[in-house]
Amino acid sequence: MNSRDTVLIAPAELADRIRAGGPLAILDVRWRLDVPDGRPAYLDGHIPGAVYVSLDDELTDHSTTGRGRHPLPSGDKLQEALRSWGVREGVPVVVYDDWNRAGSGRAWWVLTAAGLSDVRILDGGWAAWVASGGAVETGAVDPQPGNVTVPQRDLYAGSRPTLTAEQAGAGDVALLDARAPERYSGDSETVDPVGGHIPGAKNLPFATLLTADGTFLDDAGLARMLSERGIDPAVPVGAYCGSGVTATVVIAALAAAGHEAALFPGSWSEWSSEPGRPVARGVEA
Repeated sequence: MNSRDTVLIAPAELADRIRAGGPLAILDVRWRLDVPDGRPAYLDGHIPGAVYVSLDDELTDHSTTGRGRHPLPSGDKLQEALRSWGVREGVPVVVYDDWNRAGSGRAWWVLTAAGLSDVRILDGGWAAWVASGGAVETGAVDPQPGNVTVPQRDLYAGSRPTLTAEQAGAGDVALLDARAPERYSGDSETVDPVGGHIPGAKNLPFATLLTADGTFLDDAGLARMLSERGIDPAVPVGAYCGSGVTATVVIAALAAAGHEAALFPGSWSEWSSEPGRPVARGVEA
């Protein structure tokens, strides 16, 4: 199996797996910045058997302070959530969303950082499923409790590399900022109190890594985007965004092409909350 097939799954393959009836956990992670609660949309229609997952409530631990707007959940809380979603040991997991792979990217990163080895993002998300003629189910799914165990208790030191604020600003990694250009430049900051970016970071808006139909760029397309920014994926690469959600789309795109990148989980919301940290504005050359 190539790198792309370990990260992504096409609607046709998912439909075949559902028809085959083998063990499979499907998680619906609809979320967007302006509509964080995706449950109403889920209830209106979802992939058969899919369980709704709240990014804000279950893939985030708001009791953690000092780590940005979407702190990572603890291993204990994640294990409890995974079992409530019906995730079982050794059973493949498919995650999907309905907005630019943000929700599914976050779920994929969190679950793989927790040690789950077979987690894939539905390429193209909900729109691709519907466009392919996939079956649709309404109402809530109440799964049998799962039994999965999360070996890492601190996802900040889990199975995927992370960066602290100090490491993100040290200049030792090629740093990518996944936010929209106007937020990166500081020209229009509508979410966090300070506009701008971490000095040295190059802007790679996460949505530019998707094609018009919401699927991930192929390897050549990704390589072109990196080359335009002077990024060599063979050297250490890190990514951040506003609060550690959409940067996971960048990391998933790199992983699909066979490259590993580190996440700064607290991202700009953590960086900009500390007075005295340097802030760059405009576009990095």
